[in-house]
Amino acid sequence: MKGKKRFKFSLSSAAIIAILSSIVLPTSTYAADKNGEDFSLTIMHMNDTHARVEPLPNMVTAVKEVREQKPDALLFNAGDVFSGTLYFNQFQGQADLALLNMMDIDAMTFGNHEFDLGSSENGHASLSKFIEGANFPFVSANVDLSADPFASGRVSNTFTEEAQDSTVYDGMVKEVNGEKIGIFGLTTEETLMTSSPVDAQITNYKAEAERAVASFEEMGIDKIVAITHLGYDSNPAVGNDLMLAEQVDGIDVIVGGHSHTQLNEPTVVTTDENGAAKDPTVIVQAYQYAQYLGELDVNFNEQGVVTGSSGHLIDVTQKQADPEALNTLSAYKSEVDAVSNQETGAIAQKPLTNPRLTDSNVSVRANETELGNLITDAMLVKAQEKMPEVSIAMQNGGGIRAAIDQGPITVGEVITVLPFGNDPAVVQLTGDEIKQILEYSVRLAPEESGGFLQVSGMKFAYDSTKEAGSRIVSMQVKTGEEYVDISPDKSYYVTTNNFTAKGGDGYEVFAQAYADGRVQDLGEIDWEQFRDYMVDDLKGVVNPVIEGRITDLLGADPEPIEPPVEEPNEEDPVTPDPDDGNDQEENPGDKPQEDPKDDNNPTDEDKNNQDDKDSTPPPSSQNNGGNGSNSGGSIVKVSDDKTSPAYSGSGSKLPNTATNMYTYMLAGAVLLAAGVVTFIFKRKKAKA
Repeated sequence: MKGKKRFKFSLSSAAIIAILSSIVLPTSTYAADKNGEDFSLTIMHMNDTHARVEPLPNMVTAVKEVREQKPDALLFNAGDVFSGTLYFNQFQGQADLALLNMMDIDAMTFGNHEFDLGSSENGHASLSKFIEGANFPFVSANVDLSADPFASGRVSNTFTEEAQDSTVYDGMVKEVNGEKIGIFGLTTEETLMTSSPVDAQITNYKAEAERAVASFEEMGIDKIVAITHLGYDSNPAVGNDLMLAEQVDGIDVIVGGHSHTQLNEPTVVTTDENGAAKDPTVIVQAYQYAQYLGELDVNFNEQGVVTGSSGHLIDVTQKQADPEALNTLSAYKSEVDAVSNQETGAIAQKPLTNPRLTDSNVSVRANETELGNLITDAMLVKAQEKMPEVSIAMQNGGGIRAAIDQGPITVGEVITVLPFGNDPAVVQLTGDEIKQILEYSVRLAPEESGGFLQVSGMKFAYDSTKEAGSRIVSMQVKTGEEYVDISPDKSYYVTTNNFTAKGGDGYEVFAQAYADGRVQDLGEIDWEQFRDYMVDDLKGVVNPVIEGRITDLLGADPEPIEPPVEEPNEEDPVTPDPDDGNDQEENPGDKPQEDPKDDNNPTDEDKNNQDDKDSTPPPSSQNNGGNGSNSGGSIVKVSDDKTSPAYSGSGSKLPNTATNMYTYMLAGAVLLAAGVVTFIFKRKKAKA
């Protein structure tokens, strides 16, 4: 009888222990996963090569070397292959494609500059040809090319597990070592202002990202990668990678582009926009111009949650060029060299840099520059040859793309500085409208903005400590050798590129002037205008200087400007001109222009004009286009740099506090159960 009771008691005890163990064992299993049984994925990534074709043979070598060590590594391209050098002017992306096709790219998304030729071609003929020739698929959940007369046949607005090359999908699935990875793309809505999408529809990044995540989750996929051309911390008004990571649950990795940000190690976002804890999202970006190949290793647990990551940038310039790729490049290079190496006859007396805040105290997108003065002087002089009434020139800083070396200036340099082939135009504006335009130009100062205007024929002062929209303190137009205040009600003729003249970079005032029929095309090409000015008007001697055309007062009082003194006649006394030029304080908002020409000026974000950058500050200080995302979320850097304040030791895993806690809970539960069993057993034994 006692034996039977003991058997029943033992059976009950075992059941109690089993039940308690079942409660905590799943957590224990998860802990074991975090200790070495995670699924590991390697991602290679590149972005913003901008027709820098010549480093691509080196990139081919770098890709091959990674795959020798990690055969299952994926390779993603985050966009902006188009625009930037003579290779694009000559071949419209085909030279780039010939080399990209040698890399076994797994997927690419569209950058804003992929749409640069839309207006000039009345559709995206060159982009369509690029897509058709690609031996890889494209993904973008918020770009719809189905209405484009050229590219529509290559569009499949689906999330597919059977992606085909030369086709555009909302998203696709890749299987790696038995695990399915959901991949989708996003392109910045700023494309509506900075390029020429024409019939391409571009919708909200956040809504489309949520749709993509939901679609993958319905397919049973819990590991999701977004290939984005939004910018790391670009304009919050149109979204960026930091905001995407905070706002949209379920995205594990963001492979970014657009802001040309050099992330030497991944950024990990662990809180949402409200500061609440969320599953980690890893963000990477590989700077610009095919200088680096990014390599990311990311680990997932059984639930598809990121448990750790490590990454770095591979300096492609230190690699030997792939011989086969070099041979492919040679056919294109010979043609480009023949054009590029032709000297214009102009000689730069000093280097004319194109600075950015990432490598300088000033920026072409935030300050007056020598090169900006030279370009706008050329615009003004050449416009006045056709229309003498033109008195002011304006050039968006985002459209100035490269520096000029000291010495003979070649055709290639000129085209690289102004690579978009914009047609110069003349716009009739009131002084009040000019003030609104200048307010918009400096609204983000002292941060960078692609829409920041370099000027000629005028000068203005503003105060960046004041509220945006109320910053312009004074503005004068040059009349003869004097500067006189711009009158709000008077009309002025302003020359600019037709991208800006149609409202590019969000200039509502220019867009309205265009709609009103106040814009006249000059029938010129901007880079030819620039070349001819240096050769003919400057007689080949190129030596621009800073003249105080743009002044940030930084809270100081402006220096008084002496009014021009007229010679008095016998009847009239001398009286100074009244100052009536500072009335309007409106700040036009960001409104996409309806028909941006192939003027595709990168407010982009492109992190150069950019050609002058060797090192980069911490990602949080990079603002590309002048807009840092003040996202407020928690950012954890996984870094190999022990000097980094975010460095957390030798491991690359996320903290495993939760794993340890549950392990202790398991041990405690088992000990508790054993204690209860022992206590009951002794009580029963005592009674017996």
